[in-house]
Amino acid sequence: MGVYLAEIGISTPIALMVAFIILSQAIKIVREYERVVVFRLGRFSGVKGPGIFLIIPIIDRVILLDLRVFTIDVAKQVVITKDNVSVEVDAVIYYRVVDPSLAIIQVENYKVATSLLAQTTLRDVLGQIELDDLLSKRDELNKKLQAILDQHTDPWGIKVTAVTLRDVALPESMRRAIAKQAESEREKRSRIILADGEFLASKTMTDAARLYEEVPAALKLRELQTLVDIAREKTLIVVTPSGDTGSGAMVGLTAALNRELSEREASRKDEAKKDALREAESETVRTRR
Repeated sequence: MGVYLAEIGISTPIALMVAFIILSQAIKIVREYERVVVFRLGRFSGVKGPGIFLIIPIIDRVILLDLRVFTIDVAKQVVITKDNVSVEVDAVIYYRVVDPSLAIIQVENYKVATSLLAQTTLRDVLGQIELDDLLSKRDELNKKLQAILDQHTDPWGIKVTAVTLRDVALPESMRRAIAKQAESEREKRSRIILADGEFLASKTMTDAARLYEEVPAALKLRELQTLVDIAREKTLIVVTPSGDTGSGAMVGLTAALNRELSEREASRKDEAKKDALREAESETVRTRR
């Protein structure tokens, strides 16, 4: 009896240890952003998580998946566009797992498969467009690439959330050609603007000529105004009258304007001298005091 009890006492800790090991293998805990795909005896059993759940050790096999968004940095791909221009393009792909069971059962390695699919799709799509569209329509190309990738990865339980073309590297010769084209385009616009200005100016001058022809007095007033402007700057005036009528009056008006300006200038100088004398007298008085 004592030997039996001794055997029981020895086997009890062993049984407890075995039970503890089995429970530690049976109890699983996964985070909120994780899921576990369970295979029982090689057959798909289901998707577990998040939280705590139980499995059958040795019989069940589990695979852990992350449901957060992954990024793929697509290395630079040499692409020949539709108009036969070689460019280097790289992109960034954003995707996440929406169906863990499909991501494990339908594809061997969904990360590698998605990365390779992104590279081939990038070359195929960009090879069907011209260089100008590649440089100017990036938003449309991003949406098109996202739709194509999402369509191909949907059977794998993958959702492509965004595609961004990050950089388009052009050859040096092509960059010089584009710069020359842009310069020529700007010169073209400047010449068109200049021609439009000349056209509007000529049209306005034509209207003014017709008005002067209808009303000769307007032309005479314009001449007098021009003379006044010139006389204000004290420049030499040479008047070539367009006719005999009123030529003496114009010359006389010019002389009168010059004389009036001279008198005003002399008057300003006298006032300045008087102000200086008064200031000097005031300073002398203050000094005496």
